[in-house]
Amino acid sequence: MKKLENKTVFITGGLSGIGKACAIAAAKEGGNIVIADLKLENYNLVMDEIKKENSKAIFIECDVSNFAQVQFAIEKTITTFKTLDVALNNAGIGGEASKIGDMSEKAWLKVIGVNLNGVFNCMKLELAQMAKQKNGVIVNMSSILGKVGFATSSHYVAAKHGVIGLTQTAAMEYATEGIRVNAISPGFIETPLLMGLSKESKQQIINLHPMKRLGNAEEIANGFIFLASNDSLFVTGTSLEIDGGYLAQ
Repeated sequence: MKKLENKTVFITGGLSGIGKACAIAAAKEGGNIVIADLKLENYNLVMDEIKKENSKAIFIECDVSNFAQVQFAIEKTITTFKTLDVALNNAGIGGEASKIGDMSEKAWLKVIGVNLNGVFNCMKLELAQMAKQKNGVIVNMSSILGKVGFATSSHYVAAKHGVIGLTQTAAMEYATEGIRVNAISPGFIETPLLMGLSKESKQQIINLHPMKRLGNAEEIANGFIFLASNDSLFVTGTSLEIDGGYLAQ
């Protein structure tokens, strides 16, 4: 039996990077996949990759910072697959690099809008549906920067700290309702978010990890499958660190 056989798996930001890897891994484990994301040019190609593993997969265009769009995405998920069993709130952006005193209000609000408000928007609706079902699993994508500071990234750091706070609070609130809520805190992962870095900057980031390499999206997907499946039935309110030893220093 596959670990997510016939489970409905809702993934935000699932067209690239970690989200895409998690979607493919979940499809391999038998999950029916819903990708809620901004419509990238190659979205059909990505959906084809997912459908090779499980043909029961749909795409819904969605900006998670817009509550109405999230509501539509959740409603369409239920209409299509009848249940919402697993949710991965993964959509996120990096934002401009600047000190707090130099950061524009627009830059701050944009990152908070997607990375924190977006997670709240999704969780509010996911938890309401899962409470009706009396079961469900939510996995929120935080970061190692949800546990420590990082110069020039105050908006991202604040949002990811907030995601862990939301995760812990929801886990407490819904622990007796058959709902588990956890987070993943990846280190720096080889994804499109790092594509704009110079070779020197990338090497500096690599050197911050005791294992002296970046992680890959498939390694994060393995953690997601663990948290999403019955392998972690007694796990809730935690943040799984997959970071090459970054936070151990």
